[in-house]
Amino acid sequence: MVRRRSFSIFSLSFLDSISCGFGAVILLFVLVNANAARNRDELTKDLRGEVSKIEVEILKLEKEKVLARNALEEVVEETAETQGLSREIIRLIEESKEELARQDGTTLATKEHVNQLKTDLLSLEAGIKRLKAGAASEDPGESLLAFAGDGRRQYLTGLQLKGARTLILVDASASMLGETVVDVLRIRNLPREEQKSAPKWIQARRTVDWLLSQIPSEGEFQVVVYNQTAASLFPKVGWASAGDSELRKQASESLAEMVPEGGTSLFQAFTFAGAMSPPPDNIILLADGLPTMSASAPTIRKRVSGTRRVNYFDEAVRQLPGHIPVNTLLFYMEGDPMAALSYWRLAVKTGGSFLSVTQDWP
Repeated sequence: MVRRRSFSIFSLSFLDSISCGFGAVILLFVLVNANAARNRDELTKDLRGEVSKIEVEILKLEKEKVLARNALEEVVEETAETQGLSREIIRLIEESKEELARQDGTTLATKEHVNQLKTDLLSLEAGIKRLKAGAASEDPGESLLAFAGDGRRQYLTGLQLKGARTLILVDASASMLGETVVDVLRIRNLPREEQKSAPKWIQARRTVDWLLSQIPSEGEFQVVVYNQTAASLFPKVGWASAGDSELRKQASESLAEMVPEGGTSLFQAFTFAGAMSPPPDNIILLADGLPTMSASAPTIRKRVSGTRRVNYFDEAVRQLPGHIPVNTLLFYMEGDPMAALSYWRLAVKTGGSFLSVTQDWP
């Protein structure tokens, strides 16, 4: 019996055909894909060039943007500086206008008072002649504090040394070291003991000694020194008996130990006078010019103009109690032309007196 062979559809010929067909498909796919990549490269080549060109343009614009921003910042800074300079120029113009207006007013006031000054000088000369004529027979009185002058010189000043309560205000600012700015700067850098021996300061102390020797013994007195602040020479602030020679001596010795320093605040001195109770009925002021500050020192250190110094003076005068005569002894200091006129007006306004101190007085 012959055995039949089994039949299979997956014969070798069929598998070969399938493999060949599959290989053909793969080959076709590879060929198509290669052509597509080549076409894609050709298409994107121009696009990459455009992108590179745009990137260069962007970098260029970024650079121009940075330059523009820097230029803008410079313009803003220059604008701020220009605005600051404009405000400073406007301020200087306003100060110049005020200075011119004040100078015009001062000139007019000076012209108005020329005739009055001539009359006052004639009256003073007549009074001096009368005093000299009666000096030989005048009783010198008693001085509780000895004061040695030159020879038998008579100190005819016209100062009002009468009153129940006499307040002596002494300028102890740095300007009392010399008569010029150069002298003040030079002496200020010397040792403390040499500063005490400055000729101008010695003259001021001798003037206080003379005043203390002339105050009526039945009254009261107080000595206050002022620069940036104001303080009494006595431990207790108040009125001291003028009949107590020890207190007068103490005031003289305390002043001799001081060294002039700091700025000049007449505001502080007159505020001290206004706060005293009971108030003084006679003020004797030793000064060498207009104040350089008001109640406090300026926050910015710079040269104080003549107009500002006059304003400081006017502010200080407003602190004075009413109806109190102010007698001013003005020591010399360069560069302060308005001082004499201002203190003379103060004397006229308060019913006091004004004396310009010479180098050999008292």
